[in-house]
Amino acid sequence: MNDSLSPKNVTQEIQRRKTFAIISHPDAGKTTITEKLLLYGGVLREAGTVKAKAGKKHVTSDWMELERKRGISVTTTAIQFEHKGFCINLLDTPGHKDFSEDTYRTLMAVDSAVMLIDGAKGVEEQTKKLFQVCRKAGIPIFTFVNKMDRESKNPIQLIDEIESVLGIKCTPVNWPIGSGQSFRGVYDVLKKELHVFDSQGGSGGQQVQTHVYESIDDMRSLPNFQSAFVVDALDNFKNELELLSIAGSSFDTQLISEGELSPVFFGSAVNNFGIRELLDCFIQIAPTPLSRETDVRVIKPEENKFTGFVFKIHANMDARHRDRLAFVRVCSGKFERNTNYYHSRLDKQLKFSNPTAFMAQEKTI
Repeated sequence: MNDSLSPKNVTQEIQRRKTFAIISHPDAGKTTITEKLLLYGGVLREAGTVKAKAGKKHVTSDWMELERKRGISVTTTAIQFEHKGFCINLLDTPGHKDFSEDTYRTLMAVDSAVMLIDGAKGVEEQTKKLFQVCRKAGIPIFTFVNKMDRESKNPIQLIDEIESVLGIKCTPVNWPIGSGQSFRGVYDVLKKELHVFDSQGGSGGQQVQTHVYESIDDMRSLPNFQSAFVVDALDNFKNELELLSIAGSSFDTQLISEGELSPVFFGSAVNNFGIRELLDCFIQIAPTPLSRETDVRVIKPEENKFTGFVFKIHANMDARHRDRLAFVRVCSGKFERNTNYYHSRLDKQLKFSNPTAFMAQEKTI
């Protein structure tokens, strides 16, 4: 590592790094939420769509031609971006079982995971399998219940299903106000604030506007809260909130870091509902890089010596070349170009002259 980096600076660099994967059953919205996270992270001016029509932008993370034709993720996409002083490494993984091996390998390289649940379908088969992989590896899991702008299961029922099927306690960080046509926003359980979303803006490059209210009575007088089904949704919301305060699990960062408690967020990725709240809370409580256990010893992230492991190899990314690329998770130290490093499997020193940073298909040395 460079001598210019003091122990204090090293600690600061470690503390500001968050590496996570997005996991779920196919079609729960992984790639869509990836686009919206990149939008809020300032990486994109306009979020693409998985199945873009004429004149619309395709998603950034699904860059392979096969992915764009079929509307599914085939391979893990590694993306890095900055947000509020944090360096975030995001891995958008395939949900389809035919490509699950790629996801299993990727989960060995992350410090946490965001699990997507379709609000209408609940916990699905592939979600169960991926959850068990995370649980076995001790990876903390954040849950995002997606597609609340469509008719969905009752949120109490969804929480109960996650806890009973997956065997993990849940603590809601926000709570939905209605669903489907009556969906009007979320209540921030920690800040005790009502966030009402502007349904007129939210797709593409528009970041949805939120209006914060301190009580539900402040909202009832608004014109778009006068319809009968919205009034019913507000009444149900109040009842659910009272039940939640009695029977819900308390927010505990220690249990979250140990993977025993999952913070739950509700929203709609395609409309930008709840994405900013997820990202802002995630960067504050998600774990930073931890020590890694090997066959020989435990590697601590504060060590000066560079160490890392290959968690994925991707071939033929560029049709013009017979290329092959290894994705490396840095465990300690600082990687530098044109420096000799010991390769344990080959038992020799190697120099890497063309290390590559990725933003989906865009590569930079």
